[in-house]
Parts: sequence; structure tokens; C-alpha cells
Amino acid sequence: MPGTARLAVVGTSGYAFTYLQRARDLHEEGWAEFVGACDIREPSSQALALLPPGAAVHPDVDTLMRVATPDVVVVATPPHAHRSIAAAVLRAGGDLLIETPPVLDLNGYDELMALTTRLGRICQTGFQSFGSGALPVLAGAIARGELGEVTGVGAAGAWVRTDAYYARNPWAGRRWLDGEAVVDGALTNPFSHAVATAVLVAGVAERDPADIALELFGTRDLEADDTACLRLRFTGGPEIVVAASLCAEQDHEPYVVVHGTEGRAKFWYKTHRLEINDEHVPVAPPTDLLRNLIMHRADPGTRLLAPLSQTRAFASVVQAVRDAPEPAPIPEGWIRTVGDGPGRHPVVRGIGEEVAVAAERLALFSELGVPWAGPNRWWRGVHRVPVTP
Repeated sequence: MPGTARLAVVGTSGYAFTYLQRARDLHEEGWAEFVGACDIREPSSQALALLPPGAAVHPDVDTLMRVATPDVVVVATPPHAHRSIAAAVLRAGGDLLIETPPVLDLNGYDELMALTTRLGRICQTGFQSFGSGALPVLAGAIARGELGEVTGVGAAGAWVRTDAYYARNPWAGRRWLDGEAVVDGALTNPFSHAVATAVLVAGVAERDPADIALELFGTRDLEADDTACLRLRFTGGPEIVVAASLCAEQDHEPYVVVHGTEGRAKFWYKTHRLEINDEHVPVAPPTDLLRNLIMHRADPGTRLLAPLSQTRAFASVVQAVRDAPEPAPIPEGWIRTVGDGPGRHPVVRGIGEEVAVAAERLALFSELGVPWAGPNRWWRGVHRVPVTP
């Protein structure tokens, strides 16, 4: 079609592979011309097979931008490479879709926001939940007062993560790698959507928190937490509590719950299910964010669904986790080991229920009386960061 965007992907393995597939689909549908990819490593034969004739994999982003001249670039690299690659793409004249977490501190957020403004570029983030058809329905219900006054927003998630998960790459479970921040904790990567969606639903995504309280815990010999709880407070906004763990007995579907004076709503963001006042509400299918970015470029009247501007509060959270004291170890008496070899994983007794209760009561683990998060661990498990509004 006329004006078809030239599309490229930075990264060819892991989650980036799914973007290669989506780029090829958009190419076949005529929405984009898939012109190339970039990876410092040799791409797999499966990745190469997704490239259309004439497209190539380049060894660095500068070569990609110079040779392939893409209009839109997906950045799906390890988190600590996002900022520098995204900045290079913007300076070379490309629009962006940057995977989550988009940046790891407020300096990174400010740099990319300044570049997009100065250069007139577009930056979409990879928070797929922002494309859910449930969000406008929920926003409308809140605006009409169906929940009364929103008093708080909770979010909860509990998954299983095995030894193989942490062995899949050098940065998994790390806070730092070779002097660069990685911040691969439960709240900041696996459950980043829970945090970002909660602040979006609360209407405070573009704001700085007035106060951040963190409880970070670990069951493994890792730098990063695998079990955590977060409270955000905003001047004039609802309180937000997010609780998450990678040490569950089984995977629990993560969700966001909105508490109001006259009702509540619950949104399961991975399956796009929505309940308002305990009644299931049908919603439209989710919108693919890469497609949304390309449509927005073609018609600015099409609203960009996950702009970088909606992730400032999330960037504050990542920075706070990065700078917090090391996670407090959960005592062995509360952990049992399941499986062996690459499938081995720790299970924290009752954690699936604990994260749900935290989201329902808008309370930190320690406030709920969770034994391993008691007052004797408060000084190590909690990090409060006052932020100037």
C-alpha cells in the first residue's frame, strides 16, 4: 500500500523472535516492508527464514539504520541495551517500539522523551496490556462513577520460574551486569505489566510518585528479587499496591483490581478478561502494538496506545528497585524445592494466596503478618524512596 513503513527488528532470539514473526506477517499483509534485522550474535536458521527476500541481519544498529533505512524499528534486546539502541534509532530518524522494561531509570526516560520531542519521532512501548480492549471499557465505567470514587488499585501475580529460566542468558536474575543496570526483578521484568497497567488504570502513569515502599525478597542466590511487594502513593491519586512472586506452586493468572467506594473491577491483563462489580463484561479483541504504531504513523488520528509518556511512574519504580538494598532471604523453612535439573524450582508456602490478599487489602506483606516478612526483616526488605512531585 502507498506509504508502507519500512520495518526492522533489533534482536533475533528470545522474545525478539516473536517480533520477527509479527514483522513478517505485517510484510505479507502489506502494512509494512520488512527490510532487515540486527543482532550481535549469529541468528538462527529459524530467524533467517522469517526474513523476506532482500532483507538481511546486520551486526550493529548503526549499520542497520544506514543500509536498511527503516522507518520503524523494534528494539527487543536485553533491558540494559534498550536506552542506547533506542537513542541511536531516534537520532538516525527512526520511530520506535521498545520492549519492556523500556528504560531502567528516570534519566533514561527523560533522555528518550527529549529525543522524541526534539526530533519529532514516535516511541511506543511493548506493554501489550495497553492494547487491551478492556481498558477503554474500564476507563468508561470509572468515568461514569460505576465504582464510586476510586480509592486504590491492586495487582497480583504468581508464576513458576525454574532453574532453566535463570540459566537462559547472562543477565537473568541480575541487578547489574558489567557495570550496567539490568534490574531483572519480579516487579520490573516478569510482572512489569502488572505495575505499568496498575498505574495506567489509576490515571497516574505520567506522574512521579510521592512515595515508594518496597519489600524485596529472594529464595535463590541471585542479585535480584524473585518475590516482592510495592506500594505507590501519589499526591491527589489513589494508592497502588502490587505483589508478585516467581516462586508459586503453579502459575496464577495475573490481574489488576480497582477498588472503589461503590464497587470494584478486576482485569486479567494477559487474557483480557474484565469483570465490573462481579459481572463479566465483553470487550473488543486486543490491538497489536506494532500494528498500532504503524497505523498511527499513517494516520495520526489513530491514538498511540502505549506511548513512552505513559511509563514515567513505571520508570520511577524500576529506579527504586535498582537502588534498593539487596533482597532479604526468605527462611528455608518457608521454601520447598520441586523437581530437579533444569526444571527445579523453589516454592514459597502460600505465596499464591499472599499476593492476592495484598492486592485485595492494598497492604504490604509485612502489614499482612506474613511471617517471613515480619518486623525483624523490615529494615532489609523495605526501601522507601521519597520523590519530589
